[in-house]
Amino acid sequence: MSDTPKEQNSIPTTKVQRSAKFVKTGFKVGGNYIKHYSKKLFNPDMDNSELNEDNAADIYESLSELKGSALKVAQMLSMDKNLLPQAYTDKFSQSQYNAPPLSGPLIVQTFKKYFGKSPDKIYDKFNVRSSNAASIGQVHEAELNGKKLAVKIQYPGVGDSISSDLKLVKPFAFRLLGMSEKELDVYMREVEERLLEETDYELEVRRSIEFSTACANLDNVVFPKYYPGLSSKRIITMDWLEGQHLREFLNTNPSQQLRNAIGQALWDFYNFQQHELRAVHADPHPGNFMITPEGKLGIIDFGCIKEMPEDFYYPFFSLTSTSLMDNRDETIKAFRQLDMIHKEDTPSQIEFYYSMYKQMIGLFAKPYIKDRFDFSQTAFFDELYGFGEKVSKMPEFKQARGVKHFIYVNRTNFGLYNILHELKAEVQTDTFKPHVVLEY
Repeated sequence: MSDTPKEQNSIPTTKVQRSAKFVKTGFKVGGNYIKHYSKKLFNPDMDNSELNEDNAADIYESLSELKGSALKVAQMLSMDKNLLPQAYTDKFSQSQYNAPPLSGPLIVQTFKKYFGKSPDKIYDKFNVRSSNAASIGQVHEAELNGKKLAVKIQYPGVGDSISSDLKLVKPFAFRLLGMSEKELDVYMREVEERLLEETDYELEVRRSIEFSTACANLDNVVFPKYYPGLSSKRIITMDWLEGQHLREFLNTNPSQQLRNAIGQALWDFYNFQQHELRAVHADPHPGNFMITPEGKLGIIDFGCIKEMPEDFYYPFFSLTSTSLMDNRDETIKAFRQLDMIHKEDTPSQIEFYYSMYKQMIGLFAKPYIKDRFDFSQTAFFDELYGFGEKVSKMPEFKQARGVKHFIYVNRTNFGLYNILHELKAEVQTDTFKPHVVLEY
């Protein structure tokens, strides 16, 4: 695929059109397997990397034409780095920044549907060419009363096609993730709930205002102002934030001091929300952040928020405390509350899961144990992903374990860890501490 995605004049919006797209991709992927295995006959030592690259390119291409939930799942999978072969991760992470943009007439049509008039009658200036296109919407530059604005427009049909799209994505996800049917159902239901919220732009505007107000006192974090009067169910208008996306910022070879400052702002932003608000911006992919010319962290998307109920928050985050982890009985009770150990488990299963989850959470909790943590160290990430890889191959983990809240909370925290690793940042981790309960 070239760097500039070609413009799209229409999106498959009906169920039949969207299903046809998936079927076509299925045939392409099937063809790639045939091609791969016939090559393998002549070269038995060949590995799967070329096959993975062909499949990833074909799947990504069709998902990016469908946009919406299909592309969003690709985006999520690219962040779960230890779930997918590298080729899929590399290709799908493109969806974190670029998908083919919509053409002018489709944009005008969306405005007329929600405001009864075209964008040039609402703003003093409106650039019909988008500056960014991602999974469920694209951003346009506009101006009103001398103020530069960002206008996010949702792709037509996205909100209405979520449930049917996820059913269509399921066979791909099933093959790529190797989860059990039951586990995949829980995963897909939770994804569907969040995606439905993400397509409700009126909800996003309300949440953006609430969260940016709640986080206003954090150091080095800035938010755009939102304009409810210029927003609707499928359009959001906010201030334009000048700055660079994370990858562009890293290409400028910033000083360690600046990397640490941005890393600290990210850590504080996430941990203040998790531990003080008990609700968190659950979409930590690099495209949602800007680094401003003043060296501050700009947050530009509040579409995906995960609320944490107390019966999940306390047992999960209390496990980051060594005082609880050193108490075997109370740790097992916390694991039971989180559905990681089941009541029908035998004593040997209890022992097995206790030991595995203790190791897993011990690794996750490393940044919390001391008051500073250096995220540049690759040994920590090798250990983390190595353990994830090992667990994913174990038959004991093929059945669904753990409450559904893990899906987005894990994604949020590992997404945060990954960005901090890319920044090679060292951060003070005791700024907002988990609230701990030691007895269950």
